[in-house]
Amino acid sequence: MSAPLRVGAVIITMGNRPEELKALLDSVARQEGDPVEVVVVGQGVELTGLVDPAPGVRTVELPENLGIPGGRNVGIEAFGPAGRDVDVLLFLDDDGLLERTDTAELCRRAFAEDPHLGIISFRIADPDTGATQRRHVPRLRASDPLRSSRVTTFLGGANAVRTKVFEEVGALPAEFFYAHEETDLAWRALDAGWLIDYRADMVLLHPTTAPSRHAVYHRMVARNRVWLARRNLPAPLVPVYVGVWLLLTLLRKPSAPALKAWFGGFKEGWTTPCGPRRPMRWRTVWRLTRLGRPPVI
Repeated sequence: MSAPLRVGAVIITMGNRPEELKALLDSVARQEGDPVEVVVVGQGVELTGLVDPAPGVRTVELPENLGIPGGRNVGIEAFGPAGRDVDVLLFLDDDGLLERTDTAELCRRAFAEDPHLGIISFRIADPDTGATQRRHVPRLRASDPLRSSRVTTFLGGANAVRTKVFEEVGALPAEFFYAHEETDLAWRALDAGWLIDYRADMVLLHPTTAPSRHAVYHRMVARNRVWLARRNLPAPLVPVYVGVWLLLTLLRKPSAPALKAWFGGFKEGWTTPCGPRRPMRWRTVWRLTRLGRPPVI
């Protein structure tokens, strides 16, 4: 019998949720099976007093906030190049909480049973109501969050990634800073032949919030949509993808300040470097389409 897969966890924090962070660390420590080694990355904050010294918990303090993908990349490298000191990495929001004590074991089992499975997206549920927002179900048919399925992207703060994915396709795009970095990694992973599953039974409890609470939301969502297309899509699909999202944004009738920020980001997406361009193969486009989400929406 092969040894159980080694599981680690990366948690990034800005130090503004100390009680929630402690509760999350406790929920990770309660996981069944072999202990989950944890790395907490402080984004421009000291972690002394925020993270209690405990076996299996390490801290990395950054002098500045590198953004969500940049901070998580630091956490990955804390487990060796491309995270190879472990087999699977959990990425958990610092104000989340693992509902069950067998989540790590479920991850071990899922990855061990399917060698082509690269990423698992957890279900996010409100701790008070148990409700899952539609935007937290990573597929177009999101009316039933309790249905597990194969998907084309994943949730950034509630997931598990086989570290071989990072070794093969690279890390998260640090230049994105915030928004759509998960889809960028997902598209590269799918193009390399990996599979992504949404698992309704792997739950991260997380308060219901609106993404627009972040001051940079509208600008970075628009900029990174353009960067995502420029980096990953075959040339004929780039204007289609960007055009569809422009139309959807206008149909949602955002406020004037939000629309101004959005168009500023849209322009920035076309006029600034987006990182290396590696367009996916057309067979990957077809694969995404068969999974219900063609890469034009």
